[in-house]
Order: sequence, then C-alpha cells, then structure tokens
Amino acid sequence: MMQNVHLAPETDEDDLYSGYNDYNPTYDTEELENDTAFQQAVRTSHGRRPPDGVARPMTAVRAAGFTKAALRGSAFDPLGQSRGPAPPLEAKNEDSPEEKIRQLEKKVNELVEESCVANGCGDLKLALEKAKDAGRKERVLVRQREQVTTPENINLDLTYSVLFNLASQYSANEMYAEALNTYQVIVKNKMFSNAGRLKVNMGNIYLKQRNYSKAIKFYRMALDQIPSVHKEMRIKILQNIGVTFIKTGQYSDAINSFEHIMSMAPNLKAGFNLILSYFAVGDQEKMKKAFQKLIAVPLEIDEDDKYISPNDDPHTNLVIEAIKNDHLRQMERERKAMAEKYIMTAAKLIAPVIETSFAVGYDWCVEVVKASQYVELANDLEINKAITYLRQKDFNQAVETLKMFEKKDSRVKSAAATNLSFLYYLENEFAQASSYADLAVNSDRYNPSALTNKGNTVFANGDYEKAAEFYKEALRNDSSCTEALYNIGLTYKKLNRLDEALDCFLKLHAILRNSAQVLYQIAHVYELMEDPNQAIEWLMQLISVVPTDSRALSKLGELYDSEGDKSQAFQYYYESYRYFPSNIEVIEWLGAYYIDTQFCEKAIQYFERASLIQPTQVKWQLMVASCFRRSGNYQKALDTYKDIHRKFPENVECLRFLVRLCTDIGLKEVQEYATKLKRLEKMKEIREQRIKSGRDGSGGSRSKREGSAGSDSGQNCSASSKGERLGARLRALPGTNEPYESSSNKEIDASYVDPLGPQIERPKTAAKKRIDEDDFADEELGDDLLPE
Repeated sequence: MMQNVHLAPETDEDDLYSGYNDYNPTYDTEELENDTAFQQAVRTSHGRRPPDGVARPMTAVRAAGFTKAALRGSAFDPLGQSRGPAPPLEAKNEDSPEEKIRQLEKKVNELVEESCVANGCGDLKLALEKAKDAGRKERVLVRQREQVTTPENINLDLTYSVLFNLASQYSANEMYAEALNTYQVIVKNKMFSNAGRLKVNMGNIYLKQRNYSKAIKFYRMALDQIPSVHKEMRIKILQNIGVTFIKTGQYSDAINSFEHIMSMAPNLKAGFNLILSYFAVGDQEKMKKAFQKLIAVPLEIDEDDKYISPNDDPHTNLVIEAIKNDHLRQMERERKAMAEKYIMTAAKLIAPVIETSFAVGYDWCVEVVKASQYVELANDLEINKAITYLRQKDFNQAVETLKMFEKKDSRVKSAAATNLSFLYYLENEFAQASSYADLAVNSDRYNPSALTNKGNTVFANGDYEKAAEFYKEALRNDSSCTEALYNIGLTYKKLNRLDEALDCFLKLHAILRNSAQVLYQIAHVYELMEDPNQAIEWLMQLISVVPTDSRALSKLGELYDSEGDKSQAFQYYYESYRYFPSNIEVIEWLGAYYIDTQFCEKAIQYFERASLIQPTQVKWQLMVASCFRRSGNYQKALDTYKDIHRKFPENVECLRFLVRLCTDIGLKEVQEYATKLKRLEKMKEIREQRIKSGRDGSGGSRSKREGSAGSDSGQNCSASSKGERLGARLRALPGTNEPYESSSNKEIDASYVDPLGPQIERPKTAAKKRIDEDDFADEELGDDLLPE
C-alpha cells in the first residue's frame, strides 16, 4: 500500500501559498474501487487477522451474533434474517381462568368510573345503579380469584374503591342507612389501611340526619385515628366538631374547638364561627378579639397590581391578558369576596352589641377595618351604618351619614348618592331625588342603579320617553338589572306600547320565574290587550305562587264574571273574602250574587260586615234591611229601618220604607213617618230650587249638595211633583236603576234603589296593595340600597 502514498515535495519556505492544492490520496474515496489492497481487505478478514504467530484473545461476542461458524466462512447475520419470518403469535386462550378474571376486573373498573362520571353530571340514580352493578361483579371476581389463587392475591384496592364508591352514591341519593352500613363494612375490615378516616363521612351523614351526638362521636373517633402529621385534615375535622356543637347549643365546647383552630391554622370560616359563638354567649370583649383575628387571617392571594402592565411590551401585555381571568384568578376573586362577606356580616352582627349604641359599635369596626388589608370595606360599613339608621326609622341620621360620602372617591360617592336618591324618591321629594341621581350618574356613568333611579325621577315627572332611555342605558351597562327591565315594562304600558311591555315582562319572567309582580304585570297587559283567556292563565300561575293573595283572587273573579262564568267568579271572590274579609268590592259582589240567586239570608252577613267597615255609609244598613224584607222577616226589617232612622234621621229612602212597612202592617206610626217624609221632601225641593237659581245666577256653578246626611251620593231620587200629598199608599218615584226587590203593587213599590244591582257596572279591582301596576320594583334592590 505504501506505493500509493505520495509525500508532499519540499517547497520554498518563502512560498506562503504552497501546498493548498495538495492532499493526501489516502482520503480519495473515488479511487477505492481501483485499490486492490482495499478490495482484498473488504472481501476477506485479511485486514483483521493478527500477525502470524500471535494468539488472539478470547472475547464475549456471542451475544452480538458472532459464532465460530463465521470464522469458517459463513455469512454474518446477527439479526437472523436468513431464518425467514418469525412464526405467528400464539392466540390467547380466552377460556382460561386467568383471562376471565382479568376481563372481569377491567369491567369492574369501568363501572366504577362510569358511576363517578354520572354523579359528576348530576344523574345520581344512574350513578347508584352503576355502583351497585360494580359491587355485584366485584363479589363474583373475588369468588373466582379464591378458586384460582391464594386469598392474599386478592386485589384489595379494587374492593376498597368499589365499596367506597357505593357508599358515596348511597349518601348522594339520601339513602343514609345503606350508606352507613357500607361504610361500616369498610371501617371494620382491618385489611384496609387508613379506613378509619372514613368515619368523618359517617359523621357527616349523622349530621345531615340531625343526630348530633353520634356525629360528634364519629368525628372524634376519626380525629383519634388520623396521625398528627396530617394537620390540615385534623383542622377540618375540628371545624366539623365545632359546627356540630353550635347546632346543639353547646357554645362553650364550640368555642374551644374554634379557638384551637385559630391558634394552629387560622381560616375565615373558623374565625367567623368563633364570632358567632361569642355572640351567642354575649361576650363583648371576646367578640372584639375574634373580629380582629378574623381581619388578620391571611388571604394568600396576589395583589391586583400584578395584573397591570408595567410597560408597552406586547408580549408582556398578552401574558397579563391571558392570566387576568384564568381559573386561578377567578378562585382568588372568590376567596376575596368570601372574606369580605364574612367580615361585613360579622361587623353588622356585633356592631349593635359591643358598645353602648350601634353607631359607636360601627365606628369601632370601621377603625379596625381601616387598619387592615380590607381598607376599602370601611366605606361599605359606613353605608351599612346608614342602612341601619333607615331600619330604625331615623331618616335624618341616615341622610347625614350618606352625605359624608359626597367627597369620597367616585365608586363610594356613586353608591351613597344612589341611596340618597332612593330615600328622597320614597319621600316624594323628586327634585332632591333627581339631584342626587345626577350626582350618582356623574360619579359613575356605568352604575345601573344610579341610572335606574334617574329614570324613576323622570318617570315621576311624566316624561316616559326619557325615562325609557335611562332604563335602556342601565340595561346596556348591566343586562341583569331586573329593576330597570321591570320599570321599562311599566313605562311602555304608560305609553300604550303593549307589545313592547309584554316582551319586557316575558323576558323578566324568564329570569325571575316565581316573581308575583312580574306574573301580575303579564296578566294585566293581556287584559289591556283584551285577551281575557291569557290573562286568566297568567293569574292562575300567580295564585300558584301566592295562593293567599286576595287581590289576585278577586281579579280572577272579576275576569270570570266579565266572561259570564258566575260559578267560577263566585269561587275566587269567596276565596279572596276568606283571606281578606275587609275588601268592600268583594263584599259588595258576594252580597249581590246571593241576592241574584235568591239567597237573601246569606247576603245579610256580607252587608253587615260592610256596615261595620263603613259605619257612616247608610247604603249597607239599608241593604241589610232590604234583605230581611225580601226574606219575609218584616218585623226584623222594620226594626232595622227604625234603627237606621235613629242614626240617619234625614235619610229619605229609610223614611219611605218605614211608611210602606207601617202601612202594610197597620201600625200607628205611619202618619208620623209620612209627616217627616213630606217635610224632608219639601226641604229637599227648596234646596234644589235654590241650587238651580244659584247656578243660573252664577253662570253655571256645578256645586251640589245631598238631600240627606246619610244618603248615598251615587243615587239620585226626586219627587214626582211639588205639593204632592202622601196617603196611606205611596206612588212610585222614578229611580236611576231598577231595584233588586219588586212588589206586586207597583204604586207602593219603593222609590229607594238598592245600591247594588246587576245592571250597575262595578269598578274594576286591581291588586293595589300587594301588586300595583304603577308600583316600581323599588328602583334599586341591590346590596347598596336594600341589603339583606
């Protein structure tokens, strides 16, 4: 091979660029095919042979496929490709006991997983069925394993998971006895490690069953079996024990549990429950200390400044935008909201009792909050202080407290101004209400409560179009502002845009399914649209929500009456009377109904009640006397008329009936009553002439006086002619309506017309107390205005 090696010739040292075009021909791969020595080495192992006379050492090359056969000239085939393809795999014997056990175990695991998934989806019944099926198959699996292998090879983990899942599904389906039995099977089996902690679940079941003594017993047993290294679990069990003690009224034991928790690992729930326990025993000083401990509980959340971009770097902004509303951030917000709720509730609870007055107590709480990490809650506590003044009917102090926020930051200022606007609106001081509504809107243009209050003040001034604009803006800022949606529906009703009003109330009904006000408004809109069937249907839904609402029941009776269904109308009017027996319109209808159906005796009780409600209205007492006369009890009717005459001596109608009855019975008093009647009629005639001449002289004055002190203003009776003499029998006088009662002798028939009659159009009743069409949804029902 050396003859093919060419050495580089010696060159002049001064030639710097010499040798760059020369190369070692050894690296010339293109000439390898012509190199006989290289080809010989490739074809044989000549190049790897040791020199003659040198023994080759033994090497471990058999595992790599080298054998002695290779030295004898056989081909190198370490992968065994010369042997051909591998034989096919042996088919599994599915009938073998091991394979059956393996498949059954897989099926049990699948059923447990399906049960858990069904529970997570809310299908508790399906979850329980799957859990039971898994339990049945697991017992079959255990029997098969015992036949094939030794008992120690049984899969205890699978048995544990099946039993635990079954107990959990029993508990979720409120089958507490079965759940407890299943838990007992797990707990009593010594082969299950750490099964003692399941006694916590058993304690929870006893707590749901209100078996508090057993709940505490099982909680303590679980606490004894959990090692001290599991600190968090022990704290949770102690908290359960404290809550159970509160339910049993053992506040001192509850205090011991919660104090231990607050000293070891303070948390919000334990701190709040400790305050409740101290409040129950009335310990003022410890309430203060517990409140300070609650304030000091660390939240362990990031500050809001973390989510503010420090520069204009687009990459950083994208990252911040991505994490601003992620699940972790939402969890932090929920934790902070829960902490604020506990602190606000605790402050409202203890403020009235820790000092001499609730105002001083609120001031102490405000100072403690200001010195903590919840500084922004101080203003909310001040607003709650004003709300407490409102509950105590001290409006001046409430207004003064709220006015202190006029120079605060925009959020607090807007909240205070919203409340002030609402207060002035309730007092019908619309100018002041409008002024503070403007202040609230200017402080926070996106405050839907402020915009709603502003719309209410405009609505009160009659500018419905402008009010609708404010309500629409409130809805644009907060689509869940139900007050604005309700009020815009009322506004459309005022504008007679009934289709749009109905659309608003139907949308509101989709949000507030059981709101009595919304149901009534929908029914009333259908009534205005002259669709009584739909109005009745919605009123039926209304009384399913508020079955004792007398106004809704009377409205249903009115609609059925207008449809001609007297029996249904009577049913609902009677139900309305049963729940509220002081509604004059209902009493009037029921009395008229019994007179129409010729049951005058039953009508008497209703008119007597009406006379008790309105003792100065003579018409009810006249109706009582009329019912006695219709039923044939003339003596009782005469006594009633005499009693009415003593109370209302100038009532003409009463005297006419006295004259008639005395004439029919043949009493001597007839002349006395006839004389009084004649005198009263003459006085009435003189007054009418005087009024007529005064009207003619004054150019049409419309003043009118009644002929008798107790006569009904709705009835007009006049004498047939001036100077007419009354004999033993009275001539009929024209009346405005046909009377209920009729006599065979038309000449003696009373000119008195009963106040009620089937021809008289009764006024439509509306639920004005509970539900009124012009009753706003109190403008602002949020936490700021009307806190719980």
